[in-house]
This record gives sequence, structure tokens and C-alpha cells, in this order.
Amino acid sequence: MKKHAAAGTAIGFEPEYVDGLKKIFEEMIIFNQVLGLKITSIATDHACGRIEMRRELIGHYSHNRIHGGVISASLDAMGGLAVMAAIGARHMDEAPRERLARFGKLGTIDLRIDYLRPGIGEHFELRAEVLRLGSRVATTRMEFLGADGKLLSTGAGAYIVS
Repeated sequence: MKKHAAAGTAIGFEPEYVDGLKKIFEEMIIFNQVLGLKITSIATDHACGRIEMRRELIGHYSHNRIHGGVISASLDAMGGLAVMAAIGARHMDEAPRERLARFGKLGTIDLRIDYLRPGIGEHFELRAEVLRLGSRVATTRMEFLGADGKLLSTGAGAYIVS
């Protein structure tokens, strides 16, 4: 996956749209709060996020590693966020509020996760990029990385967009 812009940047979007995406993603989707998922950067074709390791996310008590369901759910969420960024970029002629309303139509239709290494660390970085945004379906590729940048898991998702 290609290197992305610096944390906190939003290439090509109005602050109102970025703030709206963050509010929906980090506050209104309650499960993302449970995961502790935060957006670190967003652009027209990708999104990056971060999760701090907490006791509640442990999947294997003797190894202190993150639960596979946390990895899967967070990669799915990031894939959806990247799709919303791409949809927002496609419809720049609409007001930010209209583009944000499109979030309600988004849904996962297929998800594949490959667990490559144990998820052990103080925090984790997540990346998602849109491979194709069609009129009805979008496809994405996602990565779940350790604090040292080592690739721990990968994902591929398909999302209904209409």
C-alpha cells in the first residue's frame, strides 16, 4: 500500500465534511467508540486510523494480544470510511451535508481478513484505500500494523454504495 499524507490532513475536502465524517465515525457509530478507533488522516482515496491497546481488547489472556474480532471490525470500519472519502470526492458538486447523508446507504457485502502475525503492542495503525468505486459497489484493501510499522493483518472488502 502506498505511503499516505501526514496525520490529520484532508486532501481536497472542506473542514465541514472532514468534521462530519469524524463525528459520524468516531461518535455516532458507537461500536467504533468501543474499539477506540480514531481517524488520523483522510484523503480522497484513503483513510488512516489508530487504536490504543486496552485491557478490554485482549483476545488471548496469556499473550496479551488483541482479539481477532477487533482487527476484523476495525479493518471493516476503515474500509467503509475510505469508501465514504471516495464518494465525497466523487460528489464535490454537492454540499458537505448531502455527501455525509450518503453514509446511510453504505454497507459491507464482503469482507476477508488475513491474520499474518499476533497483534501485540501498545497501539495499532490502520490504513484503507479504495481500489475501485463503482456506481453500486466499492472495493477496498486494508492494513493493520503494529506500532513499529510491521504488517500484522490485511483485509479486502466490498461495500454497497447505492
